[in-house]
Amino acid sequence: MPWLKLLHISAVIIWCGSILYLPTLIRHSASPGPERGAAWRQWPRKVFIEVATPAALVAIASGTVIFVAGALVQPWLTYKLAAVGLLVLCHGVCGMLVIRAEAGRLGACRMCRVLSVLMLLVLLAIAWLVLRKPA
Repeated sequence: MPWLKLLHISAVIIWCGSILYLPTLIRHSASPGPERGAAWRQWPRKVFIEVATPAALVAIASGTVIFVAGALVQPWLTYKLAAVGLLVLCHGVCGMLVIRAEAGRLGACRMCRVLSVLMLLVLLAIAWLVLRKPA
């Protein structure tokens, strides 16, 4: 079980770090500039597909196994799972923003700031719930 928790925590750190970085990466890749080529514009998609999504899947799968193996049924866990559900929705919005930025829609850049703040609040709520869980 300790190895599973280590895997879960590692995956959560990679997932959260990458999706917090994605909105900034999307904004910078969407802004025009002669020094930025086509390779630069591919980075948001690469980070989303090759880093954030696999880390999210590992984090959710390992968290589910920890939940089922430990037979945890407590109110704080319900709130945490709801917050994780919001984070999954934010992850999906990041994917949508990647697609919109690739299509050249500038509305994606404005939404990136709102999404960054929302994800940070959700992540802080999850951290608070995990640290405040009963013994």
